[in-house]
Amino acid sequence: MNKTIYSIITGSGKYIPTKCVKNEDFLSHEFFESNGKKIDKSNQEIIAKFEEITTISERRYVTDDLVASDIAFFAADDALKSSNINKETIDYVIVAHNFGDVKANCNRVDMMPSLASRVKYKLGIENPNCVAYDIPFGCPGWLQGVIQADYYIKSGDAKKVLVIGAETLSRIVDPHDRDSMIYADGAGAIILEGKESSKPIGIIAHKTRSDTLLHSKMLFMGTSYKKNDSKDLFIKMNGRRLYQYALENVPETVKLCIEKSNIPFEAFQKVLIHQANGKMDDAILKRIFKLFGHSEVSKDIMPMSISKLGNSSVATVPTLYDMIVKGELNPHKINKNDAIIFASVGAGMNINVVVYKA
Repeated sequence: MNKTIYSIITGSGKYIPTKCVKNEDFLSHEFFESNGKKIDKSNQEIIAKFEEITTISERRYVTDDLVASDIAFFAADDALKSSNINKETIDYVIVAHNFGDVKANCNRVDMMPSLASRVKYKLGIENPNCVAYDIPFGCPGWLQGVIQADYYIKSGDAKKVLVIGAETLSRIVDPHDRDSMIYADGAGAIILEGKESSKPIGIIAHKTRSDTLLHSKMLFMGTSYKKNDSKDLFIKMNGRRLYQYALENVPETVKLCIEKSNIPFEAFQKVLIHQANGKMDDAILKRIFKLFGHSEVSKDIMPMSISKLGNSSVATVPTLYDMIVKGELNPHKINKNDAIIFASVGAGMNINVVVYKA
């Protein structure tokens, strides 16, 4: 029987920052509208509404001594230990992020050399044939790195690829923008390896789309909502437009990917979606089920971590995966032969989906 090379996950890791920031820590902030006017509501009201919409009650920030490449290294080292492979056999190190190594109290982007190069150095990998590069692809960056790694493996160009998502969004948020409460820091990583199999395993199918004509209306960089002389730029979001875009396009992209995989929708045990907004993710899941003719959503199919960890961009999905496989997110488990959907949406605007067979 003919065998095909498939990309399988043989190790995973994460770094969850130690600094826990609760919603009540924002009570002393001054929040402004995008037009520069102070929001005419108490901070208690603003925060209560925020938690109702997003389900976020707390998030994690890195300590001042760490930058994104540091926590990317921590996650990568964790993944290497769990995979038990020789680091010198890694063919590619791919790091997804959006802002590079932003230092504490300075929101300047630092991306040279690449974060992947810095991680390779921190890991002590000497092999010059291990290629290190970055992907700035919005929140779906880590999943896009996984898709690229799959291409390398299936082409025969690589046997082992380390894919990392790391971000320190707390360093580039506007403290006067209520949306700043969404963002968090963190890092997650996996090792993908090629394995021959006569039956489909690992990555079965993937789908990506980019709607760049709308990118400036969703997520972008802008000055502080508290008008002053500062020229610093901060991450900005048109939340309502983004919510509608995600609801209209993520379920359809998931459907296309599932159809491409030839796996019946009813066979899927888990949906691991980017932790952007709890209520939005719930609405996306309901629409996915509706597209396949189901009015009720399966229990425990979509694990969530956003209420405690916030939105750490490229790190949310690999962190979520690692928590599940290491038994840290009960009752969720991933068993052998489980069919899993990975999905993400973010700046670009970009959407991607991967169907995976454990």
